[in-house]
Amino acid sequence: MNGDGIRFNIAALAVAAGLFWGAAILIVSAANLLWPGYGRLFLDLTGPIYPGYRPGGGPGSVIADGAAAGAVIGWMYNTLAASMKRRS
Repeated sequence: MNGDGIRFNIAALAVAAGLFWGAAILIVSAANLLWPGYGRLFLDLTGPIYPGYRPGGGPGSVIADGAAAGAVIGWMYNTLAASMKRRS
């Protein structure tokens, strides 16, 4: 590494986080349909965050939420990394 630091590609991180979070919700929801009770607490906690979402439903809003969170995390990382680089 040449000392320039690492910067996240915010768009790539947003897509990756959105797909990861959407897949996590989808997998737990599908498992809950097969084995009632599986992941119930997790689904009960995420239910109020996504109005209209139910196990077995589409993960569209969940993916969008994960993408937004990934974009915010990437932006915060890049901003803090640049700030800390200036101070050193």
